[in-house]
Amino acid sequence: MSEFVYGIPKPNDDSLLASVQKFIAINAAILRAGGILYFNSGERILSTTNKHAIARAIALGVALSGSALSFSTQAQDSDMTFFITSAGPGRGGDLGGLEGADGHCAKLASAAGSKLTNWKAYLSVGAGVDRSSGKPKVVPGVNARDRIGNGPWHNAKGVLIANNIDELHSDANALDKSTGLDENGKPIKSRGDKPNQHDILTGSDPQGMYSTAGGDTSCGGWTSSDKGSAIVGHHDRAGLSEDRHMVSWNSAHGSAGCSQEALPKTGGAGLFYCFHAGE
Repeated sequence: MSEFVYGIPKPNDDSLLASVQKFIAINAAILRAGGILYFNSGERILSTTNKHAIARAIALGVALSGSALSFSTQAQDSDMTFFITSAGPGRGGDLGGLEGADGHCAKLASAAGSKLTNWKAYLSVGAGVDRSSGKPKVVPGVNARDRIGNGPWHNAKGVLIANNIDELHSDANALDKSTGLDENGKPIKSRGDKPNQHDILTGSDPQGMYSTAGGDTSCGGWTSSDKGSAIVGHHDRAGLSEDRHMVSWNSAHGSAGCSQEALPKTGGAGLFYCFHAGE
């Protein structure tokens, strides 16, 4: 196992928040690489491979280079711009299309007290061919990554998930079981919980684009509660193995179907990601 050492210089007032955000993004990448994390401020104050212990340490506040920092206090300065839906519309993969899914995001955010508008569901829809007129016409696909703005995005606790689109679709994003919260700041049931609900609907490949694998990968454009299938991600970054797709937050595998009864068969509940796309 490799060891990683990341010493953060003592930040001045103007750079404090930026330093913390970089710190969180880097340590998340280190942990997912299986490394040992050191918080180094002249002496080692934490050395562990226990992800839950590190998450608790960050949430409680750690001493960065001699500067006492209450992370929870600092975090509250950031509005929620990302969450996982606490519940879907209740029709399996039928979310009312992209428009209906966006509306569901906005409804949940508003109910949770958010004043922000322009919420977008992180969902892709594959390209298709319309033959209804007798002359084939390609219907362009929709990429989830193109719908959600430019970031940065923070969860309901103010924790930075990613600064931008490229970081979100890299190992540097901070999305996992501890940070993948619903609109009320509550955790989503994960692998090991009962019931497991870590399958998050996306219809996307790892880069947030629609799949070209063939077949239905988005429950008929998010309008089917019966036939079809949808690509899902694992928000807890856990699966049956450590293979890259099993630990992918946005492209782990296909669902067993599109009905509300079929989704739980692989660990889902019809939940999806919501991002604020900016004003």
